[in-house]
Amino acid sequence: MRIFVTGGAGFIGSALVRHLIENTSHEVLNFDKLTYAGTLSTVERVAQSNRYRFVQGDICDAETVRAAIAEFRPDVITHLAAESHVDRSIDGPGAFVQTNVVGTYTMLAEARAYWLGLDEAAKAAFRFHHISTDEVYGSLGDTGLFTEDTPYDPRSPYSASKAGSDHLVSAWGHTFGLPVLITNCSNNYGPYHFPEKLIPLMIAKALDGEPLPIYGAGDQVRDWLYVEDHVRALQAVFERGQPGRTYNVGGHNERQNIEVVRTLCAILDELRPRADGRPYAEQMTQVADRPGHDKRYAIDAARIGDELGWTPAETFETGIRKTVDWYLANEAWWRPLIAAKAAERRGVA
Repeated sequence: MRIFVTGGAGFIGSALVRHLIENTSHEVLNFDKLTYAGTLSTVERVAQSNRYRFVQGDICDAETVRAAIAEFRPDVITHLAAESHVDRSIDGPGAFVQTNVVGTYTMLAEARAYWLGLDEAAKAAFRFHHISTDEVYGSLGDTGLFTEDTPYDPRSPYSASKAGSDHLVSAWGHTFGLPVLITNCSNNYGPYHFPEKLIPLMIAKALDGEPLPIYGAGDQVRDWLYVEDHVRALQAVFERGQPGRTYNVGGHNERQNIEVVRTLCAILDELRPRADGRPYAEQMTQVADRPGHDKRYAIDAARIGDELGWTPAETFETGIRKTVDWYLANEAWWRPLIAAKAAERRGVA
């Protein structure tokens, strides 16, 4: 199949591009604006494949989107392009509304126009797959899990913009008959993660001897999903998922944020000890919590397991060690990104 990937130079998008080129016979078009968080170095190892091509473009630019779709003639559009950092959404919500809501509308409008021009067999086979987040569901208490039927209750500008984009995709399916799929995933981690998110940022700060800031008490709980497990789930959904269906994708790995940082520190103590022999955990420091910080996310991924046979291959313990190994071995990738854009404290409102 021909797979059109928006945001294919970002974290999850690039993992999907690498996976499809290296493990399938699909052709891939990577459509990315190359914002601060998108870099073609993430797909360098597959860029010479004759099944890969790249177009630089903005999902809000209908003309560029239309031209790329018309030239590539995709069987599937997987829509990952988004502003995704909660702290940035607190400091500058407008960009999130523009990219995540207006950009998704533009993609839907152009996808529908293309789809209407297909023959009946191609129409039936086409899929528009929208990749979203578990944050649209709001915050859980100490127990319970998000299911595909959990009511939406977004709490941040980021999650509100993703909720809006989810609703648009669902509406294009119901109103216009566009064959749509939605996946809502838990927190991803792994190689090529831009160093502003918790895990890569803590690794970078630890290695540089800087304080490791913990929001509030650090007792916020997230379900951690190794990115390579996630992209296998995405492939399963766009290849075999039922149009109109939503699939939650989770790693079955709930951890408090403070536990995650302690685990990172312990692995670094083992693999890259501090010169003074003291533990990295000494660098942990408490800072004021993020406004509206959701307490707990946890995914019930039974549907994708039961219907499509997907399960995560990595536990948190195996995935986090692979991640630390990768960052230690690839400082030449992430250090220039930090030097170019210092990861300042955000989300302080």
